[in-house]
Amino acid sequence: MISIEVYNQSMKPMWDEAVRGSKNGTFLHLRDYMDYHSDRFDDSSLLAVEDGKVVALLPACIQGNKLHSHAGLTYGGWIVPLRHFDVNTMMLLWQSANATMRKLGVSQLVYKPVPYIYHRYPAQEDLYAIFRAGGKITACNISSTIDLSCPLPFDRGNKRNINLAKRNNVIVGEDTRWDAFWTILETLLMEKYNTPPVHSLQEITMLKDKFPHNIKLYTATTQGVPIAGVVMYYSEGQVAHCQYISSTPQGRELKALPLLFDHLISKAKHDGYKYFDFGISCEQGGLYLNQGLATQKCRLGGRGVVYNTFTIDF
Repeated sequence: MISIEVYNQSMKPMWDEAVRGSKNGTFLHLRDYMDYHSDRFDDSSLLAVEDGKVVALLPACIQGNKLHSHAGLTYGGWIVPLRHFDVNTMMLLWQSANATMRKLGVSQLVYKPVPYIYHRYPAQEDLYAIFRAGGKITACNISSTIDLSCPLPFDRGNKRNINLAKRNNVIVGEDTRWDAFWTILETLLMEKYNTPPVHSLQEITMLKDKFPHNIKLYTATTQGVPIAGVVMYYSEGQVAHCQYISSTPQGRELKALPLLFDHLISKAKHDGYKYFDFGISCEQGGLYLNQGLATQKCRLGGRGVVYNTFTIDF
C-alpha cells in the first residue's frame, strides 16, 4: 500500500535526498529553493510512502480549495525515482493521493508536470495518470529550446550581429555584479510591461548563495560597464535555462545579446548539458504569444517545447 503524508519541516532531509535521487527532479524542488517564498504560499507538499520508504514527492501549495503543484514554481508534478517505479505504481499513487486531497478539502488539482527536457530518464507516467483521471490542459506556454546534441546555427542576421559586437569590443563572461544587472532588468520590465521581476534582488542573490553551481549571472560589457545580461539556471547536467534576459539601449545598439548567447550556448554544450532553453514567450497561460520574441529565439536556433498545466476536478 502507498500512503500519502503532508510535508513538514522535519522531513527536509528525506525530501532533498529523494529529489537528488529522482529521474525528474531539479534544484528548484529542493527545500532551500522552494521555501524561499514560504511566506507567500501555504505549502502542502505531499510525500508518497511505501514500506517506510519515500517513493514520490509532489511539490504543492493550497489556495482555497485548489492544490497547485506548485504555484510558486515554473513546474512541479510528481518527482519520482529511477528504480522500482513504473506506471502501475503511479496509478496506485494517484488513487491514494486523490483520497488524501479530498480529506484536505481539495476539490481541484492544478498540475504542472516537469517538462521532458528536464528528465534524466523518461518520466511521463504522470501524464498517463492525468489522462485516466480526466485531466484537461488549462494552460500551454511554449518555450524555445536548443537540442545541444545537434544545435541549429544562428541565422545570417545574428551572425552579422555577433561580428558587429566583437568589432565594438563587447566582452562577455560570468559576472558578480547582480545589483548592476538588476537595475537593467527592472528598468526594462517597468518600461515594457510595468512589472517588476518575479524575484527581488535580495531573493535572487540569496538563492544564488544557496545554489552557486546552479544559478549564475553572465553579462556583456563595454569598457567594463554591463550593457546586457542573462541569469542562467543550470539543472543537473540536463538544461541550461535562461531565467532572466535584459539589455540596455546601448546593448541593443551594439548587438550584445547575440554575442552573449553564442558564448552561453557554446559553454553549455562544452559542459555537457543536453538542452539550452531560452524560456517561454507567452503570457496569460499561453493565450497571448509574443510573436517577436518567439521569432528572435527561433533565429538563434530555438524550437518549441511546451510547458503544460493540467486541471483535474475531484
